[in-house]
Amino acid sequence: MNELERNERYNAYVEAKMPKTKPWPSLFHAFWVGGLICCLGELIKDLCLYFFPYMTTQDAATWSLVALIILAALFTGLGIFDRIGAYAGAGTIIPITGFSNSIASPAVEFKREGLVFGLMSKMFIIAGPVIVSGVVASIVVGIIYLFI
Repeated sequence: MNELERNERYNAYVEAKMPKTKPWPSLFHAFWVGGLICCLGELIKDLCLYFFPYMTTQDAATWSLVALIILAALFTGLGIFDRIGAYAGAGTIIPITGFSNSIASPAVEFKREGLVFGLMSKMFIIAGPVIVSGVVASIVVGIIYLFI
């Protein structure tokens, strides 16, 4: 069997085993769940502005993001976020809650390997490259901005 036949057989096997999804219902679920998460963020921001009238809009938005990150990490630890993610797909990944989940889920998965070798070393296995890329890009842009 040559490589082309092997690849074709493998692709046919993967196609047969891949779960079938209906694109329009999946898009609808992602849209309304992602929108609900964003509305929750706006609600938290508005509540911050209501209860703390001296707070700036920027500070309220920051606290809203912090609350969403904490809620997503908590829901990941409790196993709720996985069920929501299975239902909504990208609707949970696109807001900042998806980033929080990408940090919390490896930490939950590897906690049985111990605090240092499991939790701390594996926590940034998915999100680590994103954090490093963001920091490096911000340094490069900052240096360019400094000279322009």
